[in-house]
Amino acid sequence: MNETAQLVFALQDWLALFLHYLSLSLLSIGGAITTAPDMHRFLVVQQGWLTDAQFSASIAIAQAAPGPNVLFVALLGWNVGLNAGGLLTGLMGVLVALTGILIPSTTLTYLATRWGHRNRDLRQVRAFKQGMAPIVVALLIATGWILATTDSGTLQDWPLWLVTVMTAMIVWRTKLHMLWLLGAGALLGWFGFL
Repeated sequence: MNETAQLVFALQDWLALFLHYLSLSLLSIGGAITTAPDMHRFLVVQQGWLTDAQFSASIAIAQAAPGPNVLFVALLGWNVGLNAGGLLTGLMGVLVALTGILIPSTTLTYLATRWGHRNRDLRQVRAFKQGMAPIVVALLIATGWILATTDSGTLQDWPLWLVTVMTAMIVWRTKLHMLWLLGAGALLGWFGFL
């Protein structure tokens, strides 16, 4: 951990964290996980509040836990707060990060869903829905790229990438349920192939 992550946060640091999550909230099309690359840029690269390992571990732990997909934001805020001072600042980090990420997107989603439902037969509404699909896919690919390259900085784990591409193709081209593929990946990992 670098020296700046060990300093106690000032009010402007909490405000910067809140405003950053507030702005990311409106970009989180397809879920908050799609904004992970920019969270990494801000928290690890720009501010130095988290290490690469803390960032990756926060996402991995939160995604493995049952519950909403947005839990990783709370865990990132928790780790930022812990690095800034301890348990109480950890709780403050959770509150700031979750409030920032949830308020704008929740409000916009509620209002847009009501409007979209009332106007679902309009050509523009149908075109908007179809146009959002490639954006969501691209954001998810960017998230996967960041998570795969944060620790090593290279793509040395070619078997993992091969399985990932093969799984994506199987999901895309067949009707095989994704849980079977998840189980197959777990078995490959269990036996040390990945």
